[in-house]
Amino acid sequence: MCFPLLLPFSTAPMMAPWSPFGPHLLLVLLLLCPPLPSTQAHRFSALNTTFNHLALAPGRGTVYVGAVNRLFQLSPELQLEAVAVTGPIFDSPDCVPFRDPAECPQAQLTDNANQLLLVSSRAQELVACGQVRQGVCEKRRLEDVSQLLYQAEDPGDGQFVAANAPGVATVGLVVPAPGRDLLLVARGLAGKLSGGVPPLTVRQLAGPQPFSSEGLGRLVVGDLSDYNNSYVAAFANARSAYFVFRRRGARAQAEYRSYVARVCLGDANLYSYVEVPLHCHGQGLIQAAFLAPDTLLGAFATGPKGAQAALCAFPLAELDGSMEQARRLCYTAGGRGPSGTEEAIVEYGVTSHCVTLPPDSPESYPCGDEHTPSPIAGRQPLEARPLLQLGQPISAIAALQADGHMVAFLGDTQGQLHKVFLNGSQSRIYHSQQVGPPGSAISPDLLVDNSSSHLYVLTAQQVDRVPVAACPQFPDCASCLQARDPLCGWCILQGRCTRKGQCARAAQPNQWLWSYEEDSRCLHVQSLLPAHHPRQEQGQVTLSVPRLPTLAMDEYFHCAFGDYDSLAQVEGPHVACVTPPHDQLPLNPPGTDHVTLSLALMFEDVAVAVTNFSFYDCSAVHALEVAAPCHACVSSLWRCHWCPQSSRCVYGEHCPEGERTIYSTQEVDVQMRGPGVCPQVEGLASPLLVPVGWESRLALRVRNLQHFRGLPASYHCWLELPGELQRLPAFLEETDGDAGLVHCQAQQFHPPMAQRELPVPIYVTRGEGQRLDNARPLHVTLYDCAVGHPDCSHCQAANGSLGCLWCSHGQPACLYGPLCPPGAVELLCPTPTIDMIEPLTGPPEGGLALTILGSNLGRDFADVQDAVSVAGQPCNPDPALYRTSARIVCVTSPAPKGTTGPIQVAIKSRPPGISIQHFTYQDPILLSLSPQRGPQAGGTQLTIHGQHLQTGGNISAFVGSQSCPIQKPVCPEAIVCHTMPQAGPGEAVVRVVFGQAQRTLGASPFRYTANPQLTAAEPSVSFRGGGRLIRVRGQDLDVVRQPLLSVWLETAAEAQAMRAQPKDLRRGCGTPAEPPQACVQLEGGLLQCSTVCSINSSSLLLCRSPAVPDGARPQRVFFSLDNVRVDFANASGGQDFLYQPNPRLAPLSRKGPARLKPGNVLDVEGEGLNLGISKEEVRVYIGDGECLVKTLTLTHLYCEPPLRVPQPANGSGALPQFVVQMGNLRLALGPVQYEAEPAPPAFPVEAQVGLGMGVAVLTAAVLLLTLMYRHKSKQALRDYQKVLVQLENLEIGVGDQCRKEFTDLMTEMTDLSSDLETSGIPFLDFRTYTERVFFPGHGSCPLQPVFEGPGEEGHRVPVRQGLTQLSNLLNSKLFLLTLIHTLEEQPSFSQRDRCHVASLLSLALHSKLEYLTDIMKTLLGDLAAHYVHKNPKLMLRRTETMVEKLLTNWLSICLYTFLREVAGEPLYMLLRAIQYQVDKGPVDAVTGKAKRTLNDSRLLREDMDFRPLTLMVLVGPGAGGASGSSSAQHVPARVLDTDTITQVKEKVLEQVYKGTPFSQRPSVHTLDLEWRSGLAGHLTLSDEDLTSVTQNHWKRLNTLQHYKVPDGATVRLIPQLHNGGTVSQSLAQSCSSGENIPMLEDGEESGVRLWHLVKGTEEPEGNKVRRSSLRERERERARAKAIPEIYLTRLLSMKGTLQKFVDDTFQAILSVNRPVPIAVKYLFDFLDELAEKHGIEDPETLHIWKTNSLLLRFWVNTLKNPQLIFDIRVSDNVDAILAVIAQTFIDSCTVSEHKVGRDSPVNKLLYAREIPRYKQMVERYYSDIRQSSPASYQEMNSALAELSGNYTSAPHCLEALQELYNHIHRYYDQIINALEEDPVGQKMQLACRLQQIAALVENKVTDL
Repeated sequence: MCFPLLLPFSTAPMMAPWSPFGPHLLLVLLLLCPPLPSTQAHRFSALNTTFNHLALAPGRGTVYVGAVNRLFQLSPELQLEAVAVTGPIFDSPDCVPFRDPAECPQAQLTDNANQLLLVSSRAQELVACGQVRQGVCEKRRLEDVSQLLYQAEDPGDGQFVAANAPGVATVGLVVPAPGRDLLLVARGLAGKLSGGVPPLTVRQLAGPQPFSSEGLGRLVVGDLSDYNNSYVAAFANARSAYFVFRRRGARAQAEYRSYVARVCLGDANLYSYVEVPLHCHGQGLIQAAFLAPDTLLGAFATGPKGAQAALCAFPLAELDGSMEQARRLCYTAGGRGPSGTEEAIVEYGVTSHCVTLPPDSPESYPCGDEHTPSPIAGRQPLEARPLLQLGQPISAIAALQADGHMVAFLGDTQGQLHKVFLNGSQSRIYHSQQVGPPGSAISPDLLVDNSSSHLYVLTAQQVDRVPVAACPQFPDCASCLQARDPLCGWCILQGRCTRKGQCARAAQPNQWLWSYEEDSRCLHVQSLLPAHHPRQEQGQVTLSVPRLPTLAMDEYFHCAFGDYDSLAQVEGPHVACVTPPHDQLPLNPPGTDHVTLSLALMFEDVAVAVTNFSFYDCSAVHALEVAAPCHACVSSLWRCHWCPQSSRCVYGEHCPEGERTIYSTQEVDVQMRGPGVCPQVEGLASPLLVPVGWESRLALRVRNLQHFRGLPASYHCWLELPGELQRLPAFLEETDGDAGLVHCQAQQFHPPMAQRELPVPIYVTRGEGQRLDNARPLHVTLYDCAVGHPDCSHCQAANGSLGCLWCSHGQPACLYGPLCPPGAVELLCPTPTIDMIEPLTGPPEGGLALTILGSNLGRDFADVQDAVSVAGQPCNPDPALYRTSARIVCVTSPAPKGTTGPIQVAIKSRPPGISIQHFTYQDPILLSLSPQRGPQAGGTQLTIHGQHLQTGGNISAFVGSQSCPIQKPVCPEAIVCHTMPQAGPGEAVVRVVFGQAQRTLGASPFRYTANPQLTAAEPSVSFRGGGRLIRVRGQDLDVVRQPLLSVWLETAAEAQAMRAQPKDLRRGCGTPAEPPQACVQLEGGLLQCSTVCSINSSSLLLCRSPAVPDGARPQRVFFSLDNVRVDFANASGGQDFLYQPNPRLAPLSRKGPARLKPGNVLDVEGEGLNLGISKEEVRVYIGDGECLVKTLTLTHLYCEPPLRVPQPANGSGALPQFVVQMGNLRLALGPVQYEAEPAPPAFPVEAQVGLGMGVAVLTAAVLLLTLMYRHKSKQALRDYQKVLVQLENLEIGVGDQCRKEFTDLMTEMTDLSSDLETSGIPFLDFRTYTERVFFPGHGSCPLQPVFEGPGEEGHRVPVRQGLTQLSNLLNSKLFLLTLIHTLEEQPSFSQRDRCHVASLLSLALHSKLEYLTDIMKTLLGDLAAHYVHKNPKLMLRRTETMVEKLLTNWLSICLYTFLREVAGEPLYMLLRAIQYQVDKGPVDAVTGKAKRTLNDSRLLREDMDFRPLTLMVLVGPGAGGASGSSSAQHVPARVLDTDTITQVKEKVLEQVYKGTPFSQRPSVHTLDLEWRSGLAGHLTLSDEDLTSVTQNHWKRLNTLQHYKVPDGATVRLIPQLHNGGTVSQSLAQSCSSGENIPMLEDGEESGVRLWHLVKGTEEPEGNKVRRSSLRERERERARAKAIPEIYLTRLLSMKGTLQKFVDDTFQAILSVNRPVPIAVKYLFDFLDELAEKHGIEDPETLHIWKTNSLLLRFWVNTLKNPQLIFDIRVSDNVDAILAVIAQTFIDSCTVSEHKVGRDSPVNKLLYAREIPRYKQMVERYYSDIRQSSPASYQEMNSALAELSGNYTSAPHCLEALQELYNHIHRYYDQIINALEEDPVGQKMQLACRLQQIAALVENKVTDL
């Protein structure tokens, strides 16, 4: 509300502007509530609102929340029902409540935190007390808290209730008294004005003075500072009220103690006050308390700094007894106990003392009386021991007595709620849950609802409704009982976890299971009889279920076998059920012999107990075990029997039809049972080994075939060969007893594949497929001598039982003996053959393991034990490594070095085998080592140089005691190995072991150094192409052999082709090592890309960033320093390495080569150019020449090409190529062609010759004319050539100038950015901003307050009341729309009046933005309907109607935050860049023209010689005189020697007050500039003085050049002593106009005209000089035509310099990279709806509407007038440049094509190339907004409500209403008539209400 809240005939304290308590705010707050999480039942929160207190209405269950500036009324489910706004208001804790703000100058807008919230059930009122206005209270309706019932108009100090500081607690109770309710309030000491408020008071709730303690009890305190009570809680039971608090023990005691005080409920005078100390054994002070039935629970601080808590319980009987004892002693014994010690006193420094009254006084006066002592304090504390210890402080307690059990709820300071079962001394926390946000303490107002089913938990941010017991969340009995919730139990017959009261039969035994009962266990099936059942027959199952509940007579249990139900017969704990028939059972799962179903004992549809029951199928059992069906049948889990004759597995008693039965192993007292009596094959009677190709006969042992006696049948043997099942006829040979033999028919076996040994399964069948059991797996082994015995020695070494012989018949081979003809058997093997030996060298010491490979190298080790010699020396074979006939490994003997010879193997009785290769004994020598040091972490690639190093095959290297793994191959002169980690730095000897020989390098040991340390790495960003130079600094970096910079990459699918496959890194001897691969594949799918760093010094590495393939995501960037790995972030101080996308550069020219003039700066456009590289690192080449990079930005690269034409590089073509090198990226942008300097056109020689011939013929007169013509032509040609040369020089100069200017400007802007980090951008505050936007041109005081004269106080109140009623009347939408339409219909109501009234309405409705938005939408709809019938494209084109001005104001309000946070910074940087550029060139102080501008009309075209100067400005305390100059500070200021003195002062002020808003700087016209030279030389400079030069009526303004002020001169700004002079002007003392100081007028002063740099073009008549000749007039015309083209380059230079800042500003306005302001989205959606409603499908029309409403209406205005948002001065030159930029923005918003020609204005030509790109930005902006999710009405209203709340200090609301009424008064009759003509308005009596307002205001229209 924008006016003070007024009660009838009274004035309340000033309240901040807030929305009215109506449906709009209610809706907004509803939207602010976040969605409810699934773990919470209900939750309520409000955005940017802090909650303080919670209250509950008994009976109704309504919840009330007291918050900062708000009161909320919630339903029991926490749905918002009503809300009341209580602040902020203007207040000060040091002032009593005031009406007039002048009574409290220190008052400021203060948040109103709720201090007390109580419910008065009798009066149906809510009592709410805030901290403001000294804690006064108000009463509100319980049914609707938005309705205020009572608020003190002028409260006295007796009505100061709550503490006026939020940190001081206030507690209270509403207690019943006869015929009325009383309010008991206890509070701490707060503020200097609260000293007279007692800590405990009794106050009345009704009567003429509610909340007053007049005539009621007060706890009188002698000195409040001695008794600073800190109250924790207040409680009441049927008889007494209790207050728990902390205070100092007494006047002399400094430590605090915990207390509880009691007063009788009917004691309105506090005669019954008595308090006793509380002591929880070993704990600190009480923090929270709760009065449970018969018990006071208290949470005490404990542990270091009170970071833990303990819970103590004080029985109420003991508490009351202790208090009665203290009262009795003070009444009857003077306060002394039986021992004479003082046990009770009268406390709080009052004059009363304990007395000695009759002994029956305590009973006679149970609540005290006037003559009894009071207040009484017991000295004996009430002791209790902790029930529970907790690890965090407790801030809230609540308790509940249910089902005879006490449950406490503890809220802690971290937002957790703990549930505690108070079970005597066995108290325990059984559940904890996070309710509030972590770290947010739970408020002491922890309330249980009326039904004791839910708990309301309050934190600062939210209210939660938490179930007291979450029984339903436990789905089964086990989880219900395991939760150990004392309020929950398992209701058996309901099948759910419930409270005891929710279980209907809980009182009966075995019906409700409680987890704390002994032997409390869920119902279960203890046993089943039978445990399983055959599926083929139906039977009965008996379940044993202990503690089964008893049912009523007409109730039954039933059994559920899966989906089949059967009635249950119950006898005690036993339940009998009938199984389902076989056709009701599901099929067995595949591969099983049974099906298991759930068997549930059911009561109705509730499962009481559940188990599993199996139905088996014997006929499926034997099918699962083909090899032994009888075994499987009788050994199964089920009771199955085997019928051998029919080969069936059956259930029941026996086999049918008298067939013999083999019974199950589960049977007892039966002889024929178990697998042992099954007919079976026991094993093979013939040999297990069967030779291939030889006819063999197989026999098998069988037994238990007596079951088949008398039943003849055939037998067969079956062999399962690979790929074939072979059947052999067989016969049975019966032997003794039940045994027998089955003989298979003789057969040759030829397996399809040759194998040395092939196991073949075998089994026997009887009759037609009746298989006999295999007692165990049976198989025969087919063997083939020819396989695996390739030579004679192998064959003879074969197992003798196989009968293999070496047969020379035909092709020699190893055969089964009988298959070889007798004469072909070879008994002796051939001579041994040696194929290869390894190694070929060995040390002279011997001991080398030599491997000999060949054939016929012996049948066994005994053959070769002494048979080997090497180079004539014996070699000892190793039996463990010997392989028959194929390999001998022997150890060499010592021999002299140089010994060489073959290897011989001599098998006895055979000639020796001699090798072709020779073995050599050689002596390896170690010579040197490189490098000689490396890090102790290892990883150093070590090269050991020497001779004969390729000695032996088992070579190993060691550095000290650590092995050094060798990198293959070992070369004769070098061994390469990698060092291992070492424990610490130091030297280690290098040694190499050759077999058993060892060589050491003692002369040059390897030195382990400390690991390298990295301390810095920069830069930390690179393009993906890599190659950027990274400088890495550290220590001991030169000890690393090959430092690497690596990156691990996670490659995407499309990058698979980029993955590098690891190459074989082994190298040959003598070839250089290959460089490491750029990228290698790692295990786990990662790709590692690396670059090798160069070691610059011990402290510097130079690394190139690795290239990253497209589609790969970097995971880790690190340095590999041998074995030391350091993450880049650790090396760079925490800065992660970042890869940016590769830059994109546009070609220099789309068509043909790019043309380049020498000296011009090249501008290359692109994207992301400086994201991963700096300007210094970019190299640009044109052919073989370099183009020096001057500036690099995100989108532009500027470079200076070589002046001479470079040659093409590498013969790339006729023209040099333009190439940009960025790290590894090399981008060719096309050829470049240098333009040659134009040669001046010569007059043709032929023409001259012809002319000479003509001269000879022509007459003398013609000759004379010809000579005159030639003379004139040459003169014109010379003039033209001069202009061309001038143009050429200017172009070269402009290109160079543009490059330098941009570089300087970027440097300046970088300095400015650093300055802004300290001072910030000078944004206007919201109040000033809205004044300037709403009332442009009115200066800083748009609404002039009407000053009141003496004696007019009586008129002020009715006028204020009338304006208040007018504000209320504006809330009527009908009245407001009628008012607007009526005013706009009046012919004399001008366009200016319309804008003014619209702004007044914007002010008056500023705090009701939702309502203002609704009005604006309605008016926009009417406007659209009006224009649709005319020309829709003209809508919103101008500001001709009130709704258009309302739209402007609405956008200004909604986009203020966007301006400050997003668009403001680039706009401010653009302004500063413009000002900086303008100031660098001369500016004419009289004409206002400047050398540097974008506006050609403001261009100073004449060439001026000027010189930049730097003045040293004295600033500070010493600036006043020379004596103090030492302490003064010198501030440099850049000026020009052509600047006037006023211009110098402006630049000096800008530098001295840099960072200070313009409005806070002194005016330039109140200061003089003083030039100081030496100690005494002081000269005051001014624009005009006696030294000014005057010639021919022209007076030139003085400049620094005029005064000859040198560079570096010292100046000082001093206050002006007079106000004379032409330039000096005084500022208005009150409201300034806000306009800029006008330009110096060149008006005449006594006939003298002023000039600065150039004289005015219009000269006085008397001073006009006649033009002397025709030639001079022609030259002047040519100059006028040529010079504008020349100076156009100045505009281009300025434009190019500012281009980046213009782009940044447009990008900030038109970018949707960040969320678009919701107001823009909401407005555009509304315009789309209007177009759809009126059938407008032309996209151009919608584009125009959006452009007119936002871009042209708001943004163009902001671009043109930055002083609307910034506190700055905008000079005329800056304003002219902004006009050009704003016009460019306007051109970019139009849909028509932007065409330019030769006659187009220069301003349009400047941005002709950029406007198409800007047009695309606008189109994309509109498109992206259209495609984004719609802005809902609720979201918009929420944002508007937040805006209304954020900007509470809307300016001049009453003044706005006053001026608005003045407009109403002008057209009063027309408005009254319009209201009376409207039927709805008649019903609402709108005209009558306006007449009442007029009657109040007309008393004094012009006064408030």
